[in-house]
Amino acid sequence: MRHFTIVFLLLVCTGGALRAQFNTNRLPGGGGGGNASMQRDTSSHDHEPDTLTIRYRYLGEPTDFMMDSTIADFTLNYLGVPATYTNLGNNGSASRNLLFSPRMIPGFDPGFHSFDIYGFNHQNAQFFNTNRPYSELGYLIGGKQEQMINVMHTQNRGEKFNFHFAYRKINSPGYFRNQSTNHDNYKVTANYNSQNKRYHLMMSYYLNKLNGGENGGIIDSLELLNNPEYNQRRLIPTKLGGASAQSNSFFNTNIPLKNDFQESSILLRQQFDWGRGDTIHVNDTTDYYKFDPRFRVEHTFTYTQNTYEFIDQSPDSAYYARNYNFSLWPREFGSDTVFTQHQWRILSNDLSVISFPVLGNQAHFIRLGGGFDYITGNFLTASTKFSNLRLHGEYRNKTRNQKWDLSAKGEFYALGENIGDYALSGTLSRYLNETFGNVSLRVSNVNREPSYVYKFFGTNHFREYVNDDMGKENVTQLQFKADNRKLKYNIEANYYLFNKYSYFKSYYESEQFTGLFNLLQIVAYKRFDVRSFTFDANFAFQQLAGNAPLQLPTVWARLRVAYNARLFKNLNLYTGLEGKYNSPYYADDYSPMLSQFVYQNQYNISNYPDVAAFAHFRIKSFTAYVRGENLNTFLWTNNFTAPFYPSNNFALRVGLRWWFVN
Repeated sequence: MRHFTIVFLLLVCTGGALRAQFNTNRLPGGGGGGNASMQRDTSSHDHEPDTLTIRYRYLGEPTDFMMDSTIADFTLNYLGVPATYTNLGNNGSASRNLLFSPRMIPGFDPGFHSFDIYGFNHQNAQFFNTNRPYSELGYLIGGKQEQMINVMHTQNRGEKFNFHFAYRKINSPGYFRNQSTNHDNYKVTANYNSQNKRYHLMMSYYLNKLNGGENGGIIDSLELLNNPEYNQRRLIPTKLGGASAQSNSFFNTNIPLKNDFQESSILLRQQFDWGRGDTIHVNDTTDYYKFDPRFRVEHTFTYTQNTYEFIDQSPDSAYYARNYNFSLWPREFGSDTVFTQHQWRILSNDLSVISFPVLGNQAHFIRLGGGFDYITGNFLTASTKFSNLRLHGEYRNKTRNQKWDLSAKGEFYALGENIGDYALSGTLSRYLNETFGNVSLRVSNVNREPSYVYKFFGTNHFREYVNDDMGKENVTQLQFKADNRKLKYNIEANYYLFNKYSYFKSYYESEQFTGLFNLLQIVAYKRFDVRSFTFDANFAFQQLAGNAPLQLPTVWARLRVAYNARLFKNLNLYTGLEGKYNSPYYADDYSPMLSQFVYQNQYNISNYPDVAAFAHFRIKSFTAYVRGENLNTFLWTNNFTAPFYPSNNFALRVGLRWWFVN
């Protein structure tokens, strides 16, 4: 507690000394409420010289976005994890979405996604443009020495070049034995425009080092959780790890039983334009060169290297014989450590030509192109090499008045390992008016080869799991969305149709459901304001039709009741209670060695609501999140996120965040 007090006071003092550098009234997206993780920029780009202007784009998206400075949603805006996700009881552990979201991307996929929510990738890479250097610092401390660091900086070097760097650290020993997590994430992006604005270069690089301790769940869950002798949860025995020694420090954590994922990738995108340029006279002393492209040639190079490992240095032979159907080597014949490894290298080149039918509107374009992927895989007992040739096209028309947005995309794998994979999608969006907001319709269909982990997995004990009888999955999605900022609600309805759904029926056996089934999913958000009190309600309904090997909660809901006001001119306060609930269901089990969630229909998970008390506030450039989480454990035993995986005890968490402008 003494260390926490010292760190807290130092950080507050540092924030107070630097707050004066920040032009708070110029930051877009202020206020205490809100539910969006980003905001589309539809405003003018003319600003006063001292105004902070910071915008960013994503790859392939012509729309600008602005930074979100709201303080209501701690999980999304601070932790970077949507509230609908659940983990195995500790921050940074294997996680999945309670609202089913199938993978709808064709082509090769290794299949290890249980830690995806904690990592960076090219899809969420941000390419900034700012007229002043901008930085963010974040620090979180929680129960059982949980800590988290966020660092971000971006700045323009002249009008032609911008770079952006981000680092995130998660270190959490957890409340139960052998569940430590230790993640390091790095991200660098840069974009360059030539003097004549014809040549563009974008670079994205990320490195994810994700280490998640695995304990297989606790033994005799309800009996031991209710036993007063085990009030110290770390005393409860677990199925894996036994009393394995582990050391925990913020920058040097030893986890003897873990999944160790290292993912890195670099992307370089070059564009050259032909079009019309003109010099615009702003005033007697200032000229501005404007270039409108008509035709563009674009080349994208990507190199990705991923390594997925599982390590158990003191394995329990009975556990592996029972759950994975193999025996360990006797120690006299060598180490009995259980070790698995999938290592992938993917080299991709993509060439596209783009036409802009309307001069001056880069959000209206036609894109045609193709790509070649060369993929190598190395395992403990085998290796593989293959390639893919794919063709793709896209039509996009976002009108200048920002009212209509039409998108049609297609991608087809013509040759190679994934021949026959394809993805087709179409979206029509219309902004009606301030009263009715924005509505959109979307239809998509994906035909894809199952992820590689469903077809092959091997261990250092020469045990291989092979399934060569899996056909291509096919998923169709129909979607309706409505977003109304004036009435403060949004709603999304999804209808999915599945054919040949792939899943794990045991800790090591993959299977494919050959019948058809469908899923109706409705997700809604509504905010009510009564004077200075705010009621934020999230609701989701999911209904399966068909005898499918898929278990989902029928209802998921979150309610936040808070006092939301601006006090003393500069203090934005958002304080109250938050509750989350999902209806009883047969939650997926978890296979530690394969890092996969597994279908099961024996253990029904029925939880009480998760309750938290919070006080979020912002003073100019300084934001603090003070939260008492899992208050429900004072009244009932721990909730469960999966069979034999209980959630944490009560924990006090304090998250701090600063914005700096130089």
